[in-house]
Amino acid sequence: MDGTTDVPIYLNKCIFGYSSTTLQFMRPYFTLFFLLILVLCYSKNTFAQNYYLEDEKTFYGGLIAGTNFSQVDGDNFAGYHKVGFNLGGIVYTKLDEHLAASMEVLYTQKGARSKDPYTPIPGLFITNYGITLNYAEVPLMLNYFDKRKSHFGGGFSYSRLGTAKEFIETTPRQNVNLNDYPFKKSDYNLLLSGNLHCWKGLFLNLRFQYSLVSIRNSTPQYFGRGQQFNNLWTIRLMYLFM
Repeated sequence: MDGTTDVPIYLNKCIFGYSSTTLQFMRPYFTLFFLLILVLCYSKNTFAQNYYLEDEKTFYGGLIAGTNFSQVDGDNFAGYHKVGFNLGGIVYTKLDEHLAASMEVLYTQKGARSKDPYTPIPGLFITNYGITLNYAEVPLMLNYFDKRKSHFGGGFSYSRLGTAKEFIETTPRQNVNLNDYPFKKSDYNLLLSGNLHCWKGLFLNLRFQYSLVSIRNSTPQYFGRGQQFNNLWTIRLMYLFM
């Protein structure tokens, strides 16, 4: 088809990524994670040596593991059907009795997944659709602690895209090159988070996260909005060496 046609062209199945540069831009995140682990080990060692002291530490760290339930707003499919990993470490800096700042270094999977067929125009059916976005993410948050050490907070995060995969299956079969509609390398997010103290250093975390700017500039005609946003809930377990 030429550039003047009004008939939408869709991809039957297309997968694309950025694997050629993944290691290069991941290096600073590996460095941050290594430094975080050093602080965590120092925190644990200091706790072991000074357990008899009443004064709490200024710095303490922990490990995080959980699951993302995500969708992409603007893709014509609703529901948090995309399931992905959320893994990494965290370091807290105590500011006063009830207030602490935190920084995390995470590997996190976002994206979207269709559950039911969708008809963008008469005669064309999208029968299967999915997006998988793998990010290295650094959240920065301000947290309020109660007497039980449960805490809640808010903040922002910067995510760097490692790889992206997107596929569409249609009836009748159509084709388009989704490499013409790439995802942005950077994602900026608003975060709201709550942590319930369960036992010793173990916490149960619930987090909501939403992109502040669009994660791509455009999509094929009639296929969602030109602007799209990551939208996700996360459930995690976190262990802090307090």
